Amino acid sequence: MITPPTEQTLADQQLVSETARRRTFAIISHPDAGKTTLTEKLLLYAGAIDLAGSVRTRKHQRHATSDWMAMERERGISITSTVLAVDYAGYRINLLDTPGHQDFSEDTYRTLMAVDSAVMVLDAAKGIEAQTRKLFEVCRRRGVPILTFINKLDQPGREPLDLLDEIERVLDIGATPLNWPIGSGGDFQGVYNLSERQVLRFTRTAHGAHRAPVQVADLADPALETLIGAAAAQRLRDDVALLEGAGAAFDEATFLRGEVTPVCFGSALNNFGVEAFLQTLVELAPPPGMRMSDRGLIDPIAEPFAGFVFKIQANMDPQHRDRTAFIRVCSGRFTKDMQVQNPRLGRSIRLTRPSRMFARERETVSEAFPGDVIGVTNPGVFAIGDTLCAGSPLTFTAIPRFAPECFAVLQNRSLAKHKQFHKGLEQLVEEGVVQLLYDPDGLRREPILAAVGELQFDVVQARMAAEYNVETTLEPLAYTTARWPTCTPEVLSETRLFSTVRQMRDHNGDPVLLFTSEWELAYLERERPQLLLRGPDR
Repeated sequence: MITPPTEQTLADQQLVSETARRRTFAIISHPDAGKTTLTEKLLLYAGAIDLAGSVRTRKHQRHATSDWMAMERERGISITSTVLAVDYAGYRINLLDTPGHQDFSEDTYRTLMAVDSAVMVLDAAKGIEAQTRKLFEVCRRRGVPILTFINKLDQPGREPLDLLDEIERVLDIGATPLNWPIGSGGDFQGVYNLSERQVLRFTRTAHGAHRAPVQVADLADPALETLIGAAAAQRLRDDVALLEGAGAAFDEATFLRGEVTPVCFGSALNNFGVEAFLQTLVELAPPPGMRMSDRGLIDPIAEPFAGFVFKIQANMDPQHRDRTAFIRVCSGRFTKDMQVQNPRLGRSIRLTRPSRMFARERETVSEAFPGDVIGVTNPGVFAIGDTLCAGSPLTFTAIPRFAPECFAVLQNRSLAKHKQFHKGLEQLVEEGVVQLLYDPDGLRREPILAAVGELQFDVVQARMAAEYNVETTLEPLAYTTARWPTCTPEVLSETRLFSTVRQMRDHNGDPVLLFTSEWELAYLERERPQLLLRGPDR
């Protein structure tokens, strides 16, 4: 007699299967490499949207799904990280689109803490660029496996072998091509799948808004010359023979260890190679794995629910002026209305009205599994980096913060909107858009904004006007970096500072020193070691 499985056994089996089909990844790149366009096209082929938008400005044209802020649509850039959840071929894809501009790198770094893998997008003409290299190093430090999509093959670019060599030389990682481009620039026709030995020839569609029709052949097909042209066919056969002679076979184990990156070529704008890349992505990207905490590695299956807040966003729903906390589920099963612990506050919190995210759109969910990102209403009890857990208390590895390099005084142009001004500023600081400082000796407590890049100030002013109806002015300050003294208050008060060093307080009331140059900072560190200066992660 066969004993039917218990309810708990069925629940355990579901946890295992649901975790195994999750693919949670971010897309990283230098600005203008085509990251947001690739994001949109992956959604198109996953069936999440019927018509792909574009970051290019054309009259009557749709905007990219992931760029939902008014300022993003006006400037054609990604300003805030976006979560896009969709099902494809039996997998649950959680795609985290990140800002490419270096001024928003802190938001990107926080998002990279929430993923299990990453897609690196390179411009075929420019190769490895500065911001790509920085983001790659963040992924490397975390041991995040990286897949590479070399984009814009439909435009004049560099030789594919040259690009592979640069990846290996500059990033110190192996680069194994999984497909090979057929032609380039105006002659780019498609790709050759090296493992399946298939020629995939694509047909362009109007503005790349629809799926590109594809014709399939192989190298031995007598009709190949007719399909792609005699010169292109011979070049392709020569390239494939060269690659096979080099013996550059892909090894999944070295990829998962972060020692090699599989490389695909294509054109996101024209949809060439996008579907093949999506299939490769879900097959190779790892499911959720173990996460480091103060209790050691946390198993996503064996442990009860635990997750962490990596992002807070205000006013995603302008009608309700809400604040949403984004939680990455790391272990166990999340259920609606469950009671969790917040170790930072030492208190219990009920997580109500959880949502599955698709850019600014939300769908209420009753449960979630490791790898998922859920949004919950933040009544002011969550902060970026908070761990939430249902079992024994634990704290996941802290999310890094970065020393600001730009500083400015923010002034309210209308005293009648004092309340809106301070509410808006409080919520933007909570999101991590900027850090807030103030002069403890000033006659007026004017807020001083500190940011990694100046564009963050533009975001603050634009959002204050659009979301809180408050017009502001900005007065830049001539400081270039900040450090937090960790000595006792007595030592700080007895230490003579240079006249150009300005002492401030942060939003927690802790002292912080502003410097006009790196030289000035280094000199003070050498001459006043008793201050014990640290960065924001002190």
